[in-house]
Amino acid sequence: MTSWHASFISATAPTEAGDPAVYFRREFDLVETPARAMLRVTALGIVEPHLNGARVGDEVLAPGWTSYRNRLMVSSYDVTDQLRVGANAVGAIVGEGWAVGGLTWENTRHNYADRPALFLELEIGYPDRTEFIVSDETFRVGSGSVRANGIYSGEVHDARLEPEGWTRAGFDDSNWAGAQPFPWDLSTLESPSAPPIRRVEERAPISITKSPSGRMIVDFGQNLSGWVRLTVSGDRGRTITLRHAELLTPDGELEHETNRTADATDSYTLRGSGTESWEPGFTFHGFRYVQVDGWPGEIDPDALRAIVVHSDMTRTGWFETSHPLVDKLHENTVWSMRGNFVGVPTDCPQRDERLGWTGDLNAFAPAATYLYDTRGVLGSWLRDLAAEQRESGTVPWVVPDVLPTASTPTALWSDVAVSLPWALYQEYGDLAILRESYESMSTFMRQVEDLLDDGGLWSSGFQFGDWLDPDAPANNPAGGKTDRYLVANAYLCKTTREMAAAAELLGRAADAAHFADMHRRVLDAFRREFVTESGRVVNESATAYALTIMFDILGEAQRPKAGARLAEIVEAAGYTISTGFAGTPLVTDALSSTGHIDEAYKMLLEKQCPSFLYPITMGATTIWERWDAVLPDGTLNSTGMTSLNHYALGAVADWLHRVVGGLSRQEPGWKRISIAPKPGGGLMSARTSHATPYGLAEVSWRVQDGEMIVEVTIPAGTTATVRLPLHPQGSIEEVGPGEHSWRYSAPVGYGERATFTMDTPIKEISADPRIWAAVVDVFKVYFPGVPIDAAGAHLAAMPLSAVLERMPGAAVADLARDLEIAISDSREAVHV
Repeated sequence: MTSWHASFISATAPTEAGDPAVYFRREFDLVETPARAMLRVTALGIVEPHLNGARVGDEVLAPGWTSYRNRLMVSSYDVTDQLRVGANAVGAIVGEGWAVGGLTWENTRHNYADRPALFLELEIGYPDRTEFIVSDETFRVGSGSVRANGIYSGEVHDARLEPEGWTRAGFDDSNWAGAQPFPWDLSTLESPSAPPIRRVEERAPISITKSPSGRMIVDFGQNLSGWVRLTVSGDRGRTITLRHAELLTPDGELEHETNRTADATDSYTLRGSGTESWEPGFTFHGFRYVQVDGWPGEIDPDALRAIVVHSDMTRTGWFETSHPLVDKLHENTVWSMRGNFVGVPTDCPQRDERLGWTGDLNAFAPAATYLYDTRGVLGSWLRDLAAEQRESGTVPWVVPDVLPTASTPTALWSDVAVSLPWALYQEYGDLAILRESYESMSTFMRQVEDLLDDGGLWSSGFQFGDWLDPDAPANNPAGGKTDRYLVANAYLCKTTREMAAAAELLGRAADAAHFADMHRRVLDAFRREFVTESGRVVNESATAYALTIMFDILGEAQRPKAGARLAEIVEAAGYTISTGFAGTPLVTDALSSTGHIDEAYKMLLEKQCPSFLYPITMGATTIWERWDAVLPDGTLNSTGMTSLNHYALGAVADWLHRVVGGLSRQEPGWKRISIAPKPGGGLMSARTSHATPYGLAEVSWRVQDGEMIVEVTIPAGTTATVRLPLHPQGSIEEVGPGEHSWRYSAPVGYGERATFTMDTPIKEISADPRIWAAVVDVFKVYFPGVPIDAAGAHLAAMPLSAVLERMPGAAVADLARDLEIAISDSREAVHV
């Protein structure tokens, strides 16, 4: 809609933290039944519309968070059936939300407006005319039961103070004030292109316990985003307080530290008139546990429900295997995406942040587009990015941008302007995605081009580098092992290639030639600066090798050398993770694509910290910001930055889908499909499916009774190349739509249980990361500080029994006993 009849209205004074939400209302008369009626509403703040005594719509946290100064979403509802001849009443409650309340760790208020403001337009259609009821100075303004509210702080609700009947005609609002005009540019208003935020699931408690301090702790069994709905009976004036957290301390108390300064606390004061049900509407929390204070009597588990809230996206990707921990890793990734797609793709949902960090999304985008239909959410977010880029002159590190400091161009973060549209185009095959983002993409690339030195390198300015490398100092997450400018220039090689391809697809020949030339220049510069002729990469880090391999920086003759060196680095780290945001999404891919599938699976299945599976062994139900966010003793790793719901490092899910499951696209939009599972790690089966633009594609493989069984579903309108996994002749087949299956002999010994004894060579034992870790732990007890190097030639060929013969002292018998116990766990080990 280009013309509006309503305007924004507000109360008379700015609000401060702890002020009540603002209630708006107006009555009007209808002399005949309308043929149609549409309510359009938005707010600076969070709006809850009402009409004739009923809440309108099922959206929550509307209008969501966008770059309000440029784009403010207006929700539309068909309310024809809610109007009646005679007196009617329309109204809304507006809380502070993102527009007015405190944001970021500095708790800066009034980022967009100094008070909540309402925009409401009720269009009433008759056969011969159209009438409008609009927000203007005829509206009355008051307050009610929502006494305080904030995104970070929570909601304070006193049911005794709700104005009875305020949303119905006949309510006495004479003691309410008149609404005031609030200046706002109506050209910012637009219809949503993203799905609304809704309540999408309810979860019952899995336990209610009393902590050592006597607090009642409710465990919902899953870290999630949303809030708690309570149903209770009690005395008038009793206040129930709900404090939310992601973790308990080892002794069972609520651990608040991951919230940082966010209070994450809701309170409800009872009306005292029988059974009451309530849930907040002007805040949300990231939590698994809730401390309940003030409950009258024992808590009935049926009285509490966790309400899962996020953008109502359609699920499009699924994955499962024979390995329960791998399945849990994938499930945790899905939950972290759900918890962080609450309107904006955020870093985390629980603490004093919850910002649309560009680097997190850029790393995770390929997994996100597989798991859910993200066109709406991410398309809208890219429009915010472009608007703020035009406003500030650069791509902000967070979108919408409310950071206390200015952003500068950085790799992986700012270049989301290029790589996210490219990822969306790859998934959906829609050139309109590239066309709409092209100005933003090309503007960013030209800005970086101006920053290159005479040699063609991006060699100055701030860079996040391989953010959160596990070896980086806790107080310097950007201080990882890998040269931050190597990371920047590697990503620049990637984005210049994407930019040139996008320009060519859109028929922009001059730009395509320009960006292709830029790509050649930065690629040559990278090779001169960071790569030897043989394929060695400076820094000798896993991230450095993963980037150069996966971004096609190396020549074909160099890839085997780089892949082998990466495998050595990964082995030397005990198959634990030594990469941060830049390298972790790519390291398993870099291994498997250079022929090191065994090493990739060993990384996947490693449980020692830092690893993909360590958090799961510690009870994680989402992806953590740091692999060691919770220490082995169950205490929080107090770094000031330890979110337990942070999807970025779950980007490995993309590799699980494509390599373990074996399903990927051969061209944008899934017109041609690749089926190429790479079994390993002793996994006996895997299945993955994806709702492509053409329909459901599915791959299932399993080893059963010595046979490999592969089953494939190809959607109509597509074709697929099938590389049959572990096939004795390496068979490749071309298939069309429909269901296809194959059976053939599996490799001898695949998936059989391994048995280690004291006479097994150390090299064989060390090939199983879990068993070898147990052996090393035993040696650490008896010989602390003495390294046991399985890679050493003098030890690798020896059995454990031969090593023990060289050990002096009376403790050898005890050592042998403990080693026997350690290797006896090989009943759970499998041949890779």
